[in-house]
Amino acid sequence: MEKNMRILEILLTIITLLSLIFSVWGHRKKNTYYWLLSTMLVIGGLHVFIDKVRIQMLGTYLIAFLSMGYILYRLKHQNNHRQHAVLKGLFTFISILVIAISTFMSIILPVFTMPQPTGKYGIGEQSRILVDSSRSETFTKTSSDKRNVAVSVWYPTNKKAMTSKQKESYPSSLGEAMSLVFNLPKQLFSHLSLVKTHVVKNASISNDKKNYPVVLFSPGIRSTRYQSMSTVEELVSRGYIVVGMDHPYTSAKVKLSNGKTAYYQADPKYNTSKGLYNYNVKSVAVRAKDVTFVVDKLSAWNQSNSGFTGKLNMNKIGMFGHSFGGATTAEALAQDNRIKAGVSLEGGFWGTVATKGVSQPFMYIMSGNTAKSLKPHSSVKEQVTYKEFKPDFNSVMKKSTNDTYFLTVDKFYHQSFTEISYISPLLFARGLTPYHTVDITRTYVSDFFDHYLKGDKEKLLTKKSDKYPEVIFNKQYTNLKK
Repeated sequence: MEKNMRILEILLTIITLLSLIFSVWGHRKKNTYYWLLSTMLVIGGLHVFIDKVRIQMLGTYLIAFLSMGYILYRLKHQNNHRQHAVLKGLFTFISILVIAISTFMSIILPVFTMPQPTGKYGIGEQSRILVDSSRSETFTKTSSDKRNVAVSVWYPTNKKAMTSKQKESYPSSLGEAMSLVFNLPKQLFSHLSLVKTHVVKNASISNDKKNYPVVLFSPGIRSTRYQSMSTVEELVSRGYIVVGMDHPYTSAKVKLSNGKTAYYQADPKYNTSKGLYNYNVKSVAVRAKDVTFVVDKLSAWNQSNSGFTGKLNMNKIGMFGHSFGGATTAEALAQDNRIKAGVSLEGGFWGTVATKGVSQPFMYIMSGNTAKSLKPHSSVKEQVTYKEFKPDFNSVMKKSTNDTYFLTVDKFYHQSFTEISYISPLLFARGLTPYHTVDITRTYVSDFFDHYLKGDKEKLLTKKSDKYPEVIFNKQYTNLKK
């Protein structure tokens, strides 16, 4: 379901406009003023306690307070209300302009409703901070610092039992990630913590199956493990345990085991593409080791009294990631054969994968904008492309020894693989509905893992879909070898 403004926000805006007009231009009847004042207090109170306040509505809140103050003044000074018409007109114009801007911002950045997952399971979550005592932290100068990895484990639950349970909201880290990606004040995205997911914290894992296949998720640089919750929720609802990872200093914000917070560290500036390329090779290598460490931890949890004992099918592990997380996925596949299948959502190739490819089934999904930017003399340029990408991509797809898929999605751009179209439909949906945008990603990723981890017959991987006409398979790099 896609919303622009919530019903109480609309009502508060309307009653604020009415109060403004009647308080400045209205007649002297006390009953009208009392009705406006009481109605505004009731609607405002309901909005604060039910919807919660958000920064986009700040202008409306300001005019609401001024209007209430002016109504109280009019009630107290019934016989002394003469004012210059020009001043009243100027005040009214400015106030309406402020309300209009506030309304526009609320529509541009709505408190949206997430799409319903299609599977039969509910969704539980446990979050943990893992410490790899065998590795020193390479992003800090303190030699005693050990590498941390923050993880969320999302797992299947009894869907019916979750109906009345309190659902988790997005954490503040998503807003901070948006702030970093678009170089905007983080307060502008603080309302995202009002958006409810379908996740129930610390719910009991479903006993419907003996165990569940595992899918790892790595987010993009400057981002967070919560960036693609619609895909995470879809996978869990279909019967996967999904483990999202935040990588300190390349993710937006990661809480560490010592209580400190690791914030994103910007890449150093290099004079050549090769310099940045080599730096990315080192950064991705650290992330790939994070993945191996997390898989080791999952294996230990599966055999100990962890709450997940016996529930993790460690013979059926997949991984997907977006952007730098896609690069992490590709490199983890090349280095750890415990991961049986992988999907890169427009990631690069930095590391050993660039020269040797992968031996597991691999799907690469590219946005239409990036595909256009890679064409010679193209006027479209996506910042995610770099000099070494095309030869590395060709090497990986040609040298990989298992099934490979290469899909492009028309009308997509780099951030379309996240929840960005819901965060601001007017700015970021770009010709597709928010639902259709996230549905493309979550459906193709889920169908891929259903086929390679569960053995289900694929539904979308070998032919063009009438439901998703934007998705195009590239025949040159889509190669089914088994």
